[in-house]
Parts: sequence; structure tokens; C-alpha cells
Amino acid sequence: MPLNLPNKLPAIDELKKENIFVIDQSRADTQDIRPLRIAVLNLMPLKIMTETDLIRLLSNTPLQIELSFMRICNHKSKNTPSAHMETFYSTFEQMKGNKYDGLIITGAPLEKLDFEEVGYWDEMERIFDWSQTHVTSTLHICWAAQAALYHRYGIEKYLLDRKLFGVYRHHINDPLHPIFRGFDDHFCVPHSRHTSLHREDIAQIPALTILSESDEAGVHIVMDRGGRNFYVTGHSEYRSCTLHDEYLRDIQKGKSIAMPQHYYVDDDPNKGINVTWRSHGTLLFANWLNYFVYQASPYNINEID
Repeated sequence: MPLNLPNKLPAIDELKKENIFVIDQSRADTQDIRPLRIAVLNLMPLKIMTETDLIRLLSNTPLQIELSFMRICNHKSKNTPSAHMETFYSTFEQMKGNKYDGLIITGAPLEKLDFEEVGYWDEMERIFDWSQTHVTSTLHICWAAQAALYHRYGIEKYLLDRKLFGVYRHHINDPLHPIFRGFDDHFCVPHSRHTSLHREDIAQIPALTILSESDEAGVHIVMDRGGRNFYVTGHSEYRSCTLHDEYLRDIQKGKSIAMPQHYYVDDDPNKGINVTWRSHGTLLFANWLNYFVYQASPYNINEID
């Protein structure tokens, strides 16, 4: 089933080439069903790429989804054309009166800053609070997961000695949890971050449940409110070449960066990329949409509270 996307969104043409079923707003308006309303607060620098990555995963379910993109007020994107932002994005102030079945908050390249040093931290705190009453389930990714856990529970992030960069093996703590329906006992997830969370800080808070983790990458998925909030430290949405492009970019900038771990065939960039996370990434988003958005959200969206 398709995603209902804004007319002329650049991701549409690329995804149609991959035989992914999407429809635009004009076609969706003729269908007599209520689509799920999903909002995306996109904090990533390459916004069009992130949009496409998320849509690729959200489209792989039998659910029709109406996608809306949110941006921070008075924050100008340096890597995305202003015309794109004006056409496809609305500010939080414009969207805060609405309710949504689901919300995705992406990561952001802000890890080395204290949260209070982030220029739009006050607005992030308002969005975190708003989501508790206006959204059925929220998926926080990478920096957003760290930021939300800090805001709600005072959990600190810690600077790593070196960047966690690569694809890592994870295990499931609760195999019967619906978010892992169809998962193997172990699964792989890309990570790209300079900071991490301490397991003991999370484990001491009764409201939080650590659902999956990695011996190398640490805590992966944390949940609270029975699935109203998921905090995901990795990037299951990444396309195959994302870590490769990041690696080459940093080398070209003269940065000291190690090769991404467990990523290239035989750890040799010349042999290509070994994609090991795509199927579980698809399942993660499909299970979230099915069990914690679609089945948990009321038909009358205004009844979300």
C-alpha cells in the first residue's frame, strides 16, 4: 500500500524508480479511508536524503500514510535549498495545533554540544512535551533519543574516546516484544556518533525498558509509556552507501577518522559494502507503524491524548 506524499516531493521520482508504491496528495484525496498521519521533525543536514531514506521504509507496509515534515522555527538549513524547505516543511508553531498518529524525530550533528548549548533547545523541549499529548507514538533516532531521554529523565550523554562508526551486531532482551516481530535473534544496525549512553543510568529508571543492545555499540532501543516513546540510538534507516560517503567526506576534509567497522567486505573498501541491516530496518519501522501507531491510534485522531 502507498504513502501519501506532498505533490512534487523529490523523493517520489527516486522511489518510483525502485518500484516503491507512493501516491501524491491529489490521488489520495479520492480514496475514502483515513490514512495514518505521521510527522517527521527532520534535523539532519541532508534533508532530502533523509526524507527518501525514511519514506523508503515507511512505504513497505499495507498502511496508507500521510506524511508531514516539520522544521525548527528561525533555523535555516545550510545544505537544503530554501525553496524545498518552504514548499514541503512547516514550523512547529504551524503544526502544534494538530494531532498525529506517529512522529519521527531524526538525529542531528550536535552531539559534542551540551544540550542547553543547542540554539533551538527550548523549542526541542516544547516539542518533546507536545508529543506526549498530541502523538500516539514517537520514534526518536540517535541524537533525538539522547536529547529526549535527557529532557524527560535527566540521563546524560558521554563523549566517546573515538567515534562509534560502523555496523554492529545487536541482541534482543525481550524476544516476544512486538517491535521485534519477525526479527532474528541477532541483527545488525549502523551507528555513527561521538557520544553514548550508560546502561546503568537507564536501568535505574523504572519507567524505561532496554529492549535491545550491542556488546560493541551499547544500548540500542529503549521504550517507555508502553510504546508511546521509542528511543533508538542507531540508524536502521541508512541506505547502503551512507557510512561510505561519510567516511570519504571526512577523509577529504582531512579529519582523523577510522574506517567504518564491520561494513566493507573483508574490511576492504575496494571490495564493496556488505549490507547486513536492510531487512531488520524494514521490520523495525513496519512493526512500529503496525503495533504502536496503527493499532494504538483512535480512528478519531482528535481523541489522541
